[in-house]
Amino acid sequence: MATVDLEVRGAGVFGLSVAWACARRGARVRVVDPGGVGAGASGGIVGALAPHVPEQWNPKKAFQLESLLLAGGWWQAVEAASGLSPGYGRTGRLQPLVAGGEALAMARAENAATLWQGRAVWEVVEATTGFAPLTPTGKLIRDTLSARLHPAHACAALAAAIRAHGGQIVPTAESPHKGPVVWATGWQGLKALTRQHSRMVGAGIKGQAVLLDFDARDQPQLFVDGLHVIPHADGTTAIGSTTEREFDDPTGTDAQCDALLAAARAHVPALAEARELRRWAGVRPRARTRAPMLGAHPFRTGHFVANGGFKIGFGMAPLCAETLADLILDGRDAIPDAFRPEASL
Repeated sequence: MATVDLEVRGAGVFGLSVAWACARRGARVRVVDPGGVGAGASGGIVGALAPHVPEQWNPKKAFQLESLLLAGGWWQAVEAASGLSPGYGRTGRLQPLVAGGEALAMARAENAATLWQGRAVWEVVEATTGFAPLTPTGKLIRDTLSARLHPAHACAALAAAIRAHGGQIVPTAESPHKGPVVWATGWQGLKALTRQHSRMVGAGIKGQAVLLDFDARDQPQLFVDGLHVIPHADGTTAIGSTTEREFDDPTGTDAQCDALLAAARAHVPALAEARELRRWAGVRPRARTRAPMLGAHPFRTGHFVANGGFKIGFGMAPLCAETLADLILDGRDAIPDAFRPEASL
């Protein structure tokens, strides 16, 4: 490829998704990342695409809903172009119904019936046996909007899809790109923005997770006491994750993984004997507003930012990518004000 129309800095889910959205519209793209594909937090193992609760509706929740509804066809297109599975499945989610929580759960069910456009449900159901969390009330909250994918597999599929459309993914660029550049450089990118500004723009939040040899691939994901339990399409199950604002080793695991494993086995009896396969840790980028950061770069004319996915990055990635592609390629700006970089400045 002699020339490129667009350069993307960062081969995590946001960078790869933007590159894919542009490449399949015919743009010549180059992704630059010295660490390679999914080298940061996007190369993880959890992959919970879970919605915000259907209440106190706002533009961020509406955008997330649209992205989650878009995700099935979007990831199907990635798989078709790449020949690789991202592990996507809209398998739903179960949560324990806590004592005294039924009225709130039912109110949210009524909200979901309207806000979720009849395309997914939030409901209270009787507890089931097998792959389900213990519940003090004998009832569970079930939603059919939640989905899952395998983060590392999804990044590999995106990279293959980009290459199949003629895109490049390289460790370095020989010279600065003179056209549009998208900065999707994760928590280190947020640190760089903070250095260029007079206040904190965002920070990295470390998370640790554990992968188990337990096949529940057709079962819903579980969320209990802040713990995500995600059955993957490849027959493994991930549990995570921690939230660490202070850390010395960005990728090191420690006793907090032991605590995750103990909690998962206590809350989900089916996992009591599941064999541990591996542990993972990475640092997720959290913008000051907690919303994704999307739009024109505040300090580089003609450049753009796609960052701050934090815990909802994979769920937000499809619509974030398409919205930024609209802006870069067509000049159509539909970015929510709360997502614009200046909201975090």
